[in-house]
Amino acid sequence: MDPFPTTVLLATDGSEEAELAARMAASIAKRTGSEMHLVCVVDLGAAADPRLQEGLRQRAHDLLKDQARKMRKSGDAVAEAHLCVGQPDREIVALAEKVGAGLIVIGSRGLGGVRRALMGSVSDSVVRHAHCPVMVVRKEKEQAAL
Repeated sequence: MDPFPTTVLLATDGSEEAELAARMAASIAKRTGSEMHLVCVVDLGAAADPRLQEGLRQRAHDLLKDQARKMRKSGDAVAEAHLCVGQPDREIVALAEKVGAGLIVIGSRGLGGVRRALMGSVSDSVVRHAHCPVMVVRKEKEQAAL
């Protein structure tokens, strides 16, 4: 088993944590010569109105396009950007298998303990179900004054 991935999958949702994950994924891909894939997943489950669904789909498409543009502008190669519809955790894992990802990089939304216990999180589910290593990137907490 090669310790360096040949394909890195970055899952993005436009959050601050996803931006940090993008920088980390780009650095890893560049240093290891890995192919970079991006994915943004739109969950239409709660949106029954077709106009709302189309708006969510368009927002996700724009976010994905903007992320790919920013990465390419920084000199980071993006092999492909994928827009998926469904449950984010399941879609990320399925796409990772499809593209043969050796590493998934995802931001943590930093959900609190009670909320996480009730709802879980996308990153937690991806870690549990992925066939490859998963890097969860967190925002650094500010140090408390002593």
